[in-house]
Amino acid sequence: MAFTPYREVLRLPGVRNLFLLGLFARIPPTTVGITLTLRVVNALHHSYGAAGLVTAAFTVGAALGSPLAGRFIDRRGARPVVATTTLVQAGCWAIAPLLGYSGLLAVAVLAGLFSVPVQGLLRQSLSAMVPEKHRRPAFALDSMAVELSFMIGPAVAVALATTAGTGPAIAVIGAGVTVCGVLLIVMNPPVRADHEAGAGDAVPRRAWVGPPLIAILIAGCAATFILSGADLSIVATLRQAGATSLTGLVFALWCLYSLAGGLVYGTLRRTVPVLVLVVGMGVLTVPVGFVPSWQLLCLTLIPCGVLCAPSLASANDALSRLVPAQSRGEAMGLFSAAMTAGTSLGAPFAGFVVDQAGARGSFAAAGAVGAAAALAAYAAAQRRSRALATAEPALEAGLSRRG
Repeated sequence: MAFTPYREVLRLPGVRNLFLLGLFARIPPTTVGITLTLRVVNALHHSYGAAGLVTAAFTVGAALGSPLAGRFIDRRGARPVVATTTLVQAGCWAIAPLLGYSGLLAVAVLAGLFSVPVQGLLRQSLSAMVPEKHRRPAFALDSMAVELSFMIGPAVAVALATTAGTGPAIAVIGAGVTVCGVLLIVMNPPVRADHEAGAGDAVPRRAWVGPPLIAILIAGCAATFILSGADLSIVATLRQAGATSLTGLVFALWCLYSLAGGLVYGTLRRTVPVLVLVVGMGVLTVPVGFVPSWQLLCLTLIPCGVLCAPSLASANDALSRLVPAQSRGEAMGLFSAAMTAGTSLGAPFAGFVVDQAGARGSFAAAGAVGAAAALAAYAAAQRRSRALATAEPALEAGLSRRG
């Protein structure tokens, strides 16, 4: 495998430091869900349903806040937005261990709404710092960094919460978010390339919000719907097989498959459309549950797993090319919100299927629904492309007759 594309990306000014900071800054957000769950169940002695409500409150807040943060970054730059969100995060996580259930629920909404826009900002900065010809390997590296953060964060959160308690675990989250926010403020990564328009310019939404963007948002939502549904299905399958203790191992393998897929994708010479990748991921998820052992489960996760990171890399690459530089922050925020929506919908949907039809059926259901959504978006995008191709010659013929 040729790693030249990655070397060329990492040699670009500032990109290596951005990736290192991005890897570190992504870890604290991955710990929030499991830490809040353990806090509500173990320390506040409420049900898992109540814990799910708190994490859902944080998720909804984050989904609403991402596009708003991106829009402010487009208008004011990264530093003021990161500074404001970092201050709010520091306050929220400082008081969270002192609160009861109702207070924690309210703080979860506020913390989600004012999340430090790590994901969107890093991808917006990559779009500014990396020329278009190098963006495929750049976003492949970005997707692999996401996988690494999910391999590290939740495991560290569980270990800390079970040994030191959920209060110290929340304090560590707050400290991590604050430190990462300060480092982002100091670095102040660019959100526009030197050749792109100035910060004061504005592009109307109607100029960039349309079927192509909507198709990418559907792809992001469908991808995370499949992934979160598969995550819960893995837990249910291992529990049913009496192999719950192996859950961490299977999730680590699941992430490694995605890392391998992202590594290969970044070396390809041609872009694979994101909707094609998501349809493939959904279709290949369908048969995963119909294997007789957890060992075979690990093997059948390989085909769909290797498409995870490439799907997100392809989506971000397409988004960076589609949206004007003046609106990239808001567009990246919308994409983050779409992925959050998919995550929020996928796990409850898979859980419902597990309750009704068992763990095997939940893989098939999550994969089929996600693939169907992406396939519908792909068909609509193809119809629009054909319509535009037909309309352009007709328009040219009409203009020539007028001339």
